[in-house]
Amino acid sequence: MTTAHGTHDHPDDPRNEQIVINVNGQLVPRTQAMVSVFDAGFVLGDGVWEGLRVSAGHPAFLEQHLDRLWEGAAAIMLDIGRTRAELTTEIYRTLVANDMTGDGVHIRLMVTRGPKSTPYQDPRMSAGPATVVIIAEHKDPLPATVERGLSLFTVHVRRAQPDTLDPKLNAHSKLNDITACIQAYTAGADEALMLDPHGFVATCNSTHFFIVRGEQVWTSTGMYCLGGITRSNVLRICREAGIPAQERSFSLTEVYSADEAFVTGTFAGLVPVHTVDGRRIGSGARGPMVERLQGLYRELVRADVAPRQAP
Repeated sequence: MTTAHGTHDHPDDPRNEQIVINVNGQLVPRTQAMVSVFDAGFVLGDGVWEGLRVSAGHPAFLEQHLDRLWEGAAAIMLDIGRTRAELTTEIYRTLVANDMTGDGVHIRLMVTRGPKSTPYQDPRMSAGPATVVIIAEHKDPLPATVERGLSLFTVHVRRAQPDTLDPKLNAHSKLNDITACIQAYTAGADEALMLDPHGFVATCNSTHFFIVRGEQVWTSTGMYCLGGITRSNVLRICREAGIPAQERSFSLTEVYSADEAFVTGTFAGLVPVHTVDGRRIGSGARGPMVERLQGLYRELVRADVAPRQAP
């Protein structure tokens, strides 16, 4: 069985070599998809983005993702230049053009401030409208990821205070998370576990972190992590299933003695964590709570996409 090296690991799919990519409404072959070297996203990481999972040909939890995209754009005074309905239409155009009518598809939706008149940070130097790129790929998480899980390593890189770089902003600038990821994989782990400025557990470099203690599910307060869509949906299914769940501060001491641990993200859903900092969590195998929540989450995805129709 293939070993996972992060939640976004996936089997290669030759169909991805032939996909078309939506660049500002134009569907172009993968090898020809490009933006200007003056684009604010390339020059400065000035933009916001979303990752969406497609089920039965429909993007799951689309409204929640668009809410977060528009919230981020408003925070940095970025004019997306499209309505929600127009952007939804473009997402579906991209799926149809690639014959993506089933499962196993992941979308990366990116919006930058567009080309600049000169490579300088001032947003007033932007010379054109926003750049909008939609990449839809045939991607499924590795079975090993979902079944056997990941190892995490607690890194020295902390989550930023909101007055430095608000962790709730899903910005293109990801250097904080990238440096955390580098430290984790060079230490031999799959992903980074990151602490908040006070030393409590916050989140991972690309996913959200949960532990199970007794019959309770814990995750961080949310003050120092992105407002995760999957994270919020896991808390929702816990409430609806009568599973006690808390957003609270907790330390690594409480992580090491947890019965189970898992991470959440749009791409792979819920993924068990078998090791943190070389310490085995629980039995080291996927536990009953994680397996139950994986099933409940799959049901929630199916319920979300069932009534959807393409525009």
